[in-house]
Amino acid sequence: MTPEALATLHAHLLTALTSPPAETRRLFHGRGRCWPGLEQLTVDWLQGVVLVALFKESEPAHLADLKALLMTITGSTQWQQSGAHTLLIQHRYLPQSTAEWQLGAEIDELTIVEGGLKYLVDLGRKQNAGLFLDMRYGRDWVREQAAGQRVLNLFAYTCGFSVTAIEGGASHVVNLDMSRAALSRGRDNHRLNGHDLSKVTFLGHDLFKSWGKVINSGPYDLVIIDPPSFQKGSFLLTKDYRRVLRRLPELLTEHGTVLACMNDPALGSDFLIEGVTQEAPSLRFEKRLENPPEFPDIDPESGLKALVFKRAD
Repeated sequence: MTPEALATLHAHLLTALTSPPAETRRLFHGRGRCWPGLEQLTVDWLQGVVLVALFKESEPAHLADLKALLMTITGSTQWQQSGAHTLLIQHRYLPQSTAEWQLGAEIDELTIVEGGLKYLVDLGRKQNAGLFLDMRYGRDWVREQAAGQRVLNLFAYTCGFSVTAIEGGASHVVNLDMSRAALSRGRDNHRLNGHDLSKVTFLGHDLFKSWGKVINSGPYDLVIIDPPSFQKGSFLLTKDYRRVLRRLPELLTEHGTVLACMNDPALGSDFLIEGVTQEAPSLRFEKRLENPPEFPDIDPESGLKALVFKRAD
């Protein structure tokens, strides 16, 4: 990080803190490659907690300069008036995603708010806190579509889509994820929002070994597919996404809808559109959801792709 890059970050954060978001938002998205020298850095606002994530190891001197800059910001009028109280640096490039608490007491769990809904996230203990902020518009879209719908949420993680679907009036949501711990956090998220858990099913299984359970719980009006790019021993996006797509005709109702998501910078929207065309030809591509403005990217195809398909037999 050059002095020029740090000056850019300093100006950006002071501007952001002058009018801090009312809810959880990304404050700075260097990974979109719009600011040279800051490509491996992001800053999130978690309602008073400022989380700085580093995705590549820096030279010790550069890291020291960054820490000094951040501490300078904590002494600014903008910081004081924003209500910020905690500064955390997370080293995402390390195996344990080591966290350093620069200011404020350590916090293991924190309740954040997005779209008026509450989510419980982990700080400083796991690589991912528990809610992917770039998917905000996707969750909003599901909430808008969900009324009366039976929903299947594949690779559910902590069930953010499920929370918005139930809030939007879904009749039932089936969540599937290999991680039972993530699904347990999904239950917590539903409870935080006062949801009726009789409308929510949690399946802690490997999808490719559990198609029978998934199909028997259908058919579904809306299927959400939001897999990791890679999960050791269970999912490789370039190979396994098509295995999911070819099952869609068995899962969907007559006029069912699919939200297919992907966040691999090496693959563009065409990967999903061509995959659906070949594996589930009864579906038609409708649109790609926009990404939130706080996630600018020099190449839109490198960022999150969230595509809507509609069954049209």
